[in-house]
Amino acid sequence: MSDTTAGLDEPSTTGQQLPPAPGRELLPTATQARTRAAVRELVRPHRRLALGGFAMMVVATAVGLLVQPLLGRIVDLVAEHRPPGSITQPVVLLVLVALAQGAATVLGLALVARLGETVLAQLRERFVEKALRLPLEQVEKAGAGDLTARVTRDVSVVGEAVRSALPELARSLLAIVLTLAAMAALDWRFFLAALIAVPVQASTARWYVRNAVPLYAEQRIATGSQQQQLLDTIAGAGTVRAFRLEEEHTARVTRRSSAAVELTLRGVRLVLNFYNRLHVAEYAGLAAVLVTGFLLVRGGSVSIGTATAAALYFHSLFSPVNQALVLLDDAQSATAALARLVGVADQPSPGPRPEPEPGERPRPSTASGSRDTGAHGTVTVTGIGHAYEPGRPVLHDVDLTLRAGERVALVGVSGAGKTTLAKLIAGVHRPTSGSVRVTTGDGVPRAGLPVALVTQETHVFAGPLADDLRLARPGATDDELRTALATVDALDWAGALPDGLDTVVGDGGHRLTSAQVQQLALARLVLADPPVAVLDEATAEAGSTGARLLEQAADRAVEGRTALIVAHRLTQAATADRIVVMDGGRIVENGTHDELCAAAGPYASLWAAWSGTRATADRTPTHHPSPHSTTSPDTTTVKDH
Repeated sequence: MSDTTAGLDEPSTTGQQLPPAPGRELLPTATQARTRAAVRELVRPHRRLALGGFAMMVVATAVGLLVQPLLGRIVDLVAEHRPPGSITQPVVLLVLVALAQGAATVLGLALVARLGETVLAQLRERFVEKALRLPLEQVEKAGAGDLTARVTRDVSVVGEAVRSALPELARSLLAIVLTLAAMAALDWRFFLAALIAVPVQASTARWYVRNAVPLYAEQRIATGSQQQQLLDTIAGAGTVRAFRLEEEHTARVTRRSSAAVELTLRGVRLVLNFYNRLHVAEYAGLAAVLVTGFLLVRGGSVSIGTATAAALYFHSLFSPVNQALVLLDDAQSATAALARLVGVADQPSPGPRPEPEPGERPRPSTASGSRDTGAHGTVTVTGIGHAYEPGRPVLHDVDLTLRAGERVALVGVSGAGKTTLAKLIAGVHRPTSGSVRVTTGDGVPRAGLPVALVTQETHVFAGPLADDLRLARPGATDDELRTALATVDALDWAGALPDGLDTVVGDGGHRLTSAQVQQLALARLVLADPPVAVLDEATAEAGSTGARLLEQAADRAVEGRTALIVAHRLTQAATADRIVVMDGGRIVENGTHDELCAAAGPYASLWAAWSGTRATADRTPTHHPSPHSTTSPDTTTVKDH
């Protein structure tokens, strides 16, 4: 990764957010109003579950409020010097209250937890669905760290809040309301005395929320910035070492980690001050209730047991009040995280691609290996222009037609726009201007291409090899999987794996070579059986020897399809039906290999340079490239960005 790699917005060590790094634009974050609306939308289909959980929590809290009057009754019996047997009834009632409250609490918490987990699961599904459909340009501008932080830390924070904070907050709020009502039922003056603590608690809550909301928002951004820098540094470790940038990148990681730590310490100081203020409110309120009870008992208005019950009621408020206010910490953190998730989940989905009519669908491969080799798609590119950044176009008014069943090679120097054009045809990006269309077998043009893209960057999913292949066609049989592997010359090594098609590959499993990974991608292409295939330097990672085998496999994989091949080696171009040469984001030549060589244009120059390199290599067979070389004698271009 070069020294100029930018990260997310970087908070300073004082908590102030630095200006956005050049080229970075964070993924959207929902407003508070939109976040609340999203929660209501998710809860609405589960209203009965929500009402049932709330009702059980009310019952549990109300039953629990019988404890203080029963204890007060015991105090009165003792003060009146009643016989010991007289307290049997209130003690038995206390046991029954405890059992009833416990049962109701368990049921209520279970219903609330079920509601929370259901809603969280739906939110996760919406988030993942939209995240997978985000335009690559948008993800690249935000940086992988922003999306990674939302997928991991933000989801974890919201999940923890749903599992613990939500049920506890609901129970605490109910306890506060019903306890204050019970105090008023004992004597309205106890209620007024308890309210002395409210102004302090309310001001504390407002102060905390006012300071916590921006702080936790900064923490989320700082975490994403830290993760982005770690990803950039680790992913580009080779380049970092090559250019001796270790100290600079270490300093970047340290700076962003220090910013995150500083924000965390600010949060700790905020919570400590929060607790200090709550203690003041507790002592003031309890003192007021005790003084009121003393005066009322001395005046004969209430009994000692009633005053005791009032004091116990207020003391019992310590836990739910503190719990409710403390949960504001989790609530604010979860709200900030939830807003980031909703911001992505609310992103508009790209328009659905029209499904081909039943008669137009390509017929899948069969177990015997036969497939319909009739051409299914003609690709028409009209006036395509594209820019990743405004004012910096990569493609300029490109027109291109791929006839049904035609194999077209796309060549050009690095930066010519080949990969961009390939991705536009594959539907990975949306063009800034112009259109890309496919015509199916009946001659009806349709927007949105049934195209499969195979690049040199293939991901092997962790799990059995068969499951990895079935990503392309979930219902494929084992025979069809073997046929696809045989088509791309991969059946021999796949059959030699320890457990055959059931061998676990990917992370933690059997390690595949670069050539095997590309054969796996080509086998997926055979199984998916699209009418149009785009190969973007799909054989570039195999080295000179493996590339020839992969080129043969690629030829068989695209047989009978309309194919666009971004050629890594000119041997691929020479055998194509037609060659398209790009330079500076424009098509500069178009024709067969012989025609372009005779034209003595850019392609002829590329071919002459490549042929000369090959001839030199043939004359000096004992010469081998340095193991540290970054180029290959077969390589004419590298992937453009």
